Amino acid sequence: MSERHPERLVDALLTTIEHHILPLTRAGVGAGNKVFGAALLDKKDYSVVLAGTNNETENPLWHGEVHTIKTFYELKDRPNTSELIFLSTHEPCSMCLSAITWAGFDNFFYFFSHENSRDAFSIPHDLKILKEVFTLEPGGYRRTNAFWHSEHIADLIAVCDATARAEFQARADAIRVDYAKLSDAYQGGKSRNAIPLK
Repeated sequence: MSERHPERLVDALLTTIEHHILPLTRAGVGAGNKVFGAALLDKKDYSVVLAGTNNETENPLWHGEVHTIKTFYELKDRPNTSELIFLSTHEPCSMCLSAITWAGFDNFFYFFSHENSRDAFSIPHDLKILKEVFTLEPGGYRRTNAFWHSEHIADLIAVCDATARAEFQARADAIRVDYAKLSDAYQGGKSRNAIPLK
């Protein structure tokens, strides 16, 4: 799925986070949910098919990725998953990795890593579950396997041409600032919600 010159793809992924996922996540955090979101893009033209965000205050299984998949399968005229790019703001947890697999997606791209979720967002559950349940160290799952290929958006930015790379890094920094503010809002209010793993 990755391209030798991925500038167009990176632009589409960042734009989707900036203009489609972040607005939903702001509202979601306002309702007490975590900061995780996802979107589906058409592989042909990178247009956004659907965007979603975490909805754990309704159901603790409605992580950003799982809730987006749920909403996708409620569409009457939906494309085949083989035609779509799966974008996750944060590296998917073990449940979301499984959901992406069972739903038939052959790829996913993510912006923040598991370590970012633990260290920058004070949400350590992804790595703790991988360790406690699956005995996997950070990075222990196979990023390319028989079902899908995954890529960290930072790795794609790193191989862009210098001019595009500088622009993308500036946009990525702005996205990080937005998510840091949302994380502070979530952490400040999480004691008032009933999410089991806060």
